[in-house]
Amino acid sequence: MEKALKSGLKTSLLAPFGKSSGGGCISQGQAYETDAGLVFVKVNGKAQARTMFEGEMASLIAIQQTNTVRVPNPIKVIDLPGGGAAFAMEYLKMKSLSKYSSKLGEQVADLHLYNQRLGEKLNKEGNRVGAGLFAGLTEPRYVDKFGFHTVTCCGYISQVNEWQSDWPTFFVRHRLQAQMDLIERDYGDREARELWTQLKPKIPEMFCDLEIVPALIHGDLWAGNVAEDDSGPILFDPACFYGHSEFELAISMMFGGFSSSFFSAYHSKIPKAPGFEKRNKLYQLFNYINHWNHFGTQYRRSTLNVMRKLLK
Repeated sequence: MEKALKSGLKTSLLAPFGKSSGGGCISQGQAYETDAGLVFVKVNGKAQARTMFEGEMASLIAIQQTNTVRVPNPIKVIDLPGGGAAFAMEYLKMKSLSKYSSKLGEQVADLHLYNQRLGEKLNKEGNRVGAGLFAGLTEPRYVDKFGFHTVTCCGYISQVNEWQSDWPTFFVRHRLQAQMDLIERDYGDREARELWTQLKPKIPEMFCDLEIVPALIHGDLWAGNVAEDDSGPILFDPACFYGHSEFELAISMMFGGFSSSFFSAYHSKIPKAPGFEKRNKLYQLFNYINHWNHFGTQYRRSTLNVMRKLLK
């Protein structure tokens, strides 16, 4: 691996710096001293590692281009000789989010509003650019559909981001149904199948009279993917796509969650729309199913409970 990293990073110096640390739940991370300074490298041995890391790199670039919230600067995805891949990025001396929780709420809201503001500006100028022209551009353009220009992974599960003009269609087809297909394949769970059959046709009703402008979202904004340094908050490990901004908040309220100051600051810029609480349960359902697919049946009960609540 050392030889591949030196070659990929074009460095003669590659010395581990500090302790190995988090690369997320499924990868290993290590900082290195190189000829160009400190870098942080995530390593994953799975066959789909390059796809995972390329999606993460594209996500970091997309967030960077909005100039709303800080993320590590991505450097390069490197194939490893024994299989898998490594992802090198800027090294940031991060610590747990505390002082800048409210600031992060403001910045995440700005991230979610960025595309809408671009659209408003273009409408004033009488010039509208669609999603199909987004890929490969060096600066953001208004995106009028839901999806992303490349595959991203939430954990190690690849997510299809094929563009759709309708958010409920995108969310049901490419998020919930895709996850339920994996449950069916791996577990054949009859109760889950029956509840999903009842729930699926009811989902569009939860979006009646709601105008949803595609928002660039981090895609996996739980407490373990945020931090801060002395200059402010930092996001990392994104799985971006253009979706409903409310989707982002579901996992932010799970697994430890964020402080109330984060949500107060966020909602001061993006107030809750009617029906928010029920849709939040729907978006939490995605995260419970995704965790079931990643970590096993300890998440089955939570998944089925949320389905039952949504059917009431």
